[in-house]
Amino acid sequence: MNESSVLDFTLADIRGTETPLRAFAGKVLLLVNVASKCGNTPQYEGLQALYSRFREKGLVVLGFPANNFLRQEPGNETQILEFCTQTYSVSFPLFSKISVKGKDIHPLYRFLTERETNPDFAGKIGWNFAKFLVDRGGKIVARFEPRLDPLDPQVVGAVEKIL
Repeated sequence: MNESSVLDFTLADIRGTETPLRAFAGKVLLLVNVASKCGNTPQYEGLQALYSRFREKGLVVLGFPANNFLRQEPGNETQILEFCTQTYSVSFPLFSKISVKGKDIHPLYRFLTERETNPDFAGKIGWNFAKFLVDRGGKIVARFEPRLDPLDPQVVGAVEKIL
């Protein structure tokens, strides 16, 4: 793996356009593996509120749909986008469905979860809505567990601190 930063990856967005994460250089990023049919799905509301609140200061939430946990993201990209925009008014960037664990894990999530590339916050993704906070230089500075609401003071405080 030659990547040394989250910004070194390129992924297809929800509409299929190849998007280098380098396009978000200089921004604070919150990377989240998302799913439409999960007990944590209402966190879309909190993610959107966090994005709306801090977007002008440089925060970008990036959603990565994944179907790794009990098939809780069964839809295709069109269905996912429609669900997110119509149900939760999501306006932050969403990407095409990827795998966040297992043999077919996407290289970005391998980078996020392996000790060699992320020694401070490594570990397998345990469920939908795991959150990684990345500073303006592309360094991972925090990880929040799936059940932790995006508007929890722990998340908001960490975001405010690096903005």
